[in-house]
Order: sequence, then structure tokens, then C-alpha cells
Amino acid sequence: MKCIINRRAQFSASHRYWLPELSEAENAQQFGLCAQAPGHGHNYVLYVSMVGDLDQYGMVLNLSDVKHVIKREVTSQLDFSYLNQAWPEFQTTLPTTEHIARAIWHRLAPHLPIVKIQLFEHPELWAEYTGNGMEAYLTISTHFSAAHRLALPNLSFEENCEIYGKCARPNGHGHNYHLEVTIQGEIDPRTGMIADLVQLQKAVDDYVVEPFDHTFLNKDIPYFAEVVPTAENIAVHIRDLLRQPIQEIGAKLHKVKLIESPNNSAEVYCTEPASNGQASSEAQLAAV
Repeated sequence: MKCIINRRAQFSASHRYWLPELSEAENAQQFGLCAQAPGHGHNYVLYVSMVGDLDQYGMVLNLSDVKHVIKREVTSQLDFSYLNQAWPEFQTTLPTTEHIARAIWHRLAPHLPIVKIQLFEHPELWAEYTGNGMEAYLTISTHFSAAHRLALPNLSFEENCEIYGKCARPNGHGHNYHLEVTIQGEIDPRTGMIADLVQLQKAVDDYVVEPFDHTFLNKDIPYFAEVVPTAENIAVHIRDLLRQPIQEIGAKLHKVKLIESPNNSAEVYCTEPASNGQASSEAQLAAV
């Protein structure tokens, strides 16, 4: 019986985004505040996912052994370090979140049956690496506040209440929506980036946060004049709004997750399967 187990670890380290072949002005333009000397720091949180068969003791691996491997190979070397100088791989490629995750994978892969590395730089930015060459995933999270009403215009109030319950009340209700946007792409061998993080954040702000924040979605967002703004439909619409802007910054939209409340969230996964020589788009929706 196969089972995936996860081990959490953490380390504190500093880094700087700076390329010596660029001028000071060029570094500042490309990396913003992250180019400032002598660098800045984070409390990194690392999750190592491993797969295996359950043994006679009901374990995939002895977690005490896993802990010691992660400490020996990763955290003891990176904790309280200046990442740019900590490992040789960070001297040729900048220690971005996505590149650190990839480097950790290659340090641990000879010792553990890993299937995923997830590295949080802070609660609103994290990367995932699954061993696929230079491909990685980067997630940013943000939020907006909005009101909505769940009701189909062709149904009576009583009929809508049967379907949507209290959410059909005529004056609506509000949420503090938490949004996670995950992009997929190749890590640049010099900058260590999938895409420009500032441009990614700007795309999410311009196309979603600013238009949606402090609105009544049914009335202020034209799309929801005809579409019921459930968490699922909002996630789908955000996917459609962000797909092209993210492609323009050199990455692919992988997933949109919208958390409506601690008890309710929806995810849209984006893929591009080949069909008759042309790319098509599909989404898989998962609501919790």
C-alpha cells in the first residue's frame, strides 16, 4: 500500500538578487528592493513529501531518520546563512524561492524517496518542485473583500432559497476572499525565476483585486450579471481573466484557488492538452 508522508522543517536565511553583469541601475530595475545590499532575510518553512509502502510497523519511513537527513543535508547548512554563498548552485543561479526548492530536491533525492518539495518564503509566497527538470510552480496569495447574492434570475425567491439557502437573501452578504494564484514555468538558469514576481503581482492586482475589491459582485462585475457568483464560478472567472496576462509575462497559469471562508473553497486547475495540432484549454474544478 503506497502512502505519501510529509515532514516539516524550517530555516532562517538571507539572500540578495544581484547579477554582477548588470549595472546597479539595471539590477534595481529588474529586482527592485531585493537588489539592495547587503540583502534581506526570511523565515523559510520547508515541506518534504515522500512516498513508499507501509512497513510492518505502519510507517513509510522512520520520521526520526527523516528529520536527521533533512537537518544534515539542508537545514544545518542553510540556517542563518547568506544563501548566495551557502551552496555552489546559488552562485550561478540566484537563490529565488523556486530555485531553492529545486536545489533542496537534488540534495535530498539521493537519501529520501521524495515526490515534492514545497518551500514557503513567507505565508503569501511559496514554490513547489516535483523533480521535472527546470520546471517549477510558484504561488502568490492575496485577498479582496466583496459581497454577493446566490440566486438565479428566472426563479422565484422561494425557489432560490431552496437551492441556495440563506445565500439567496435579496440584499446579499459578504466575504473576505483569500486568493491563491499558482503559475508554472521553467526556472531561468541565471535569475532563478519562473517569471517576474512584480509583474505577476501586478497582473493579479490589475485584473482581479482592484476590480473585485469592495464590490457587490452581482451588480459591479458585468460577468456576474448573468452568472451566479458562487465560489466555483468566481474561481473560473478569475482563471479566464488571468490566463492571458500570465502568459504574457512568460509563464502558464496552473491553478486558481479561492477560499471563500475557512469552510469553503474552490480550485480550478488549468491544462493545455494537444488537440488536432492546436492547443486547447480545460479546467478541473474541485470544491471543498
